[in-house]
Amino acid sequence: MNGGEARRITNLKNGVNVFRWSPDGTRLVVVSRVGPSDSRGDSHTESRDRSDVRHYKNTSYKFNDTGWFDDRRTHLWVVDVASGNAKQITEGNDWNDSDPQWSADGTRIAFVSNRTGKEYDENRNTDVWVISAGGGALTKISDHDEADNQPRWSPDGKQIVFTGEVHDRDHPKIWLAPATGGTASVLAANGLDLIPGGLEWSDDGKSLYFETGVKGENHLFRVDLATKSIEQITSGPRAVRGVDFNGRTNTMVYAANDFKHLDDLYVADVNGRNERKLTNLNEALWKQLQLADVERFTYKGADAWDIDGFLVKPINWQEGKKYPMILSVHGGPAGQYGVDWYHEFQVYAARGYAVLFTNPRGSTGYGQKFERGIVGEWGGKDYQDIMNGVDAALKKYSWIDQDRMGVTGGSYGGYMTNWILGHTDRFKAAVTLRSVSNFISDDGTRDGAYGHAPDFGGDIFQKFDLYWDRSPLKYAKNVKTPTLILHSDNDFRVPIEQGEQWYRALKHFGVTTEIVFFPRENHNLTRTGEPKHLIESLNWQLYWFDRFINGNNNAAPPDQK
Repeated sequence: MNGGEARRITNLKNGVNVFRWSPDGTRLVVVSRVGPSDSRGDSHTESRDRSDVRHYKNTSYKFNDTGWFDDRRTHLWVVDVASGNAKQITEGNDWNDSDPQWSADGTRIAFVSNRTGKEYDENRNTDVWVISAGGGALTKISDHDEADNQPRWSPDGKQIVFTGEVHDRDHPKIWLAPATGGTASVLAANGLDLIPGGLEWSDDGKSLYFETGVKGENHLFRVDLATKSIEQITSGPRAVRGVDFNGRTNTMVYAANDFKHLDDLYVADVNGRNERKLTNLNEALWKQLQLADVERFTYKGADAWDIDGFLVKPINWQEGKKYPMILSVHGGPAGQYGVDWYHEFQVYAARGYAVLFTNPRGSTGYGQKFERGIVGEWGGKDYQDIMNGVDAALKKYSWIDQDRMGVTGGSYGGYMTNWILGHTDRFKAAVTLRSVSNFISDDGTRDGAYGHAPDFGGDIFQKFDLYWDRSPLKYAKNVKTPTLILHSDNDFRVPIEQGEQWYRALKHFGVTTEIVFFPRENHNLTRTGEPKHLIESLNWQLYWFDRFINGNNNAAPPDQK
């Protein structure tokens, strides 16, 4: 802890991606990858001659973040810290083991795995298992046919809490089960209608804590196990994440950010009181920058549902002056916008644009009914929710120029951008990122095959006409809005052909359109990626909006500057 030379502990062939100390500090449980190809020799000749052809027998053979799958799977090792000796305690070529958690006495390890043998054929039935730290037989703890995750041992080692889904696409609930297995789990919290993450026990074993997104914010909640009641611990227009507890001092530390600040660390009592800020990162930088505030309002969407909207004023806003506005639609649709840090909105505001973003049906943070309100409504009531937000903003903020509006979004937000363009000409410019344009081809080429069935009431073979009816490509002939398409070469979530189809269709119908491809990037570009590409993506957006919203005929694309 005082520094000095590091000592290497592990020497596993494929490295380590997760590690956790045993309670007594003498061992580590680690997660590493292993597979049949690891045992076929390491000589240069064998490596050179080995085929690089990819061969698969399962439905799942690629993933957006990791790329093409190989034959390696994640498994658990227990490592002696003093000697570095590592013992593999789980194995199998048809599943992955993850999220290992030590029991308090250091004799057992809980972990998550889909042991159905069908993980690579779209089966989501992960379960919680327990194994001796020395290896051996497994004990199954969870008892649901859908995903069970986040096992956490009670302080006395007698129980394990975990999150689990009873039905496909349910929001996960929090469950308790004996650590010996063989007994049905019971609900630990009544009335939970949020998505719990970061699950932790209190030191006295009487409470549970979890983090979750809630109505455009992110906060810590507490479950009282005696009453199964839930209370919110942190509050305010911000995002609280990464909470860690110190039972000896009855305090907790966490990171928190808001719309105008990146994360800093805070410490508080475990009941949320006596909060104190520990760090002032980027303080010198913030003094050099002028950042925009966000205002929150609620309006009526389809079915008279309450929808949250958020409006960012341009920097140096002046009363009596009209300003252009950019509508941004979030991805998912199971996600949420809110008071979190969004660098692109600050960039837009600095260039003189108002920014409108909303949480239409399908968004998380508002309960399962609201999130599952997207079922059968892609391009329907979600579109109405969003466009009602545009109308509500124009009514509330009379200084917005309705004749100078742009629209943008990525992933589902890109889908909705494309859909909007085929159904209204209210916007003067559009930038669509990593966007879905054709569900028919998307469902057979993306990393998760036929994953839209729960939203459409069946797969493309059962609901072909509906899938085409809800595809923006069907309405490309209606588009008049100048559209810039940004897509990444290695996007396996929404394959690059989706952007290409949209681009060529718009060209076919005479729409002013351009397409920009980002090499080496995947679906996460704008949140992760090479820094130069993050900047270039923003500059392409600004170029297009300046050219067509502001009417700047001298606007030059980034590759010509």
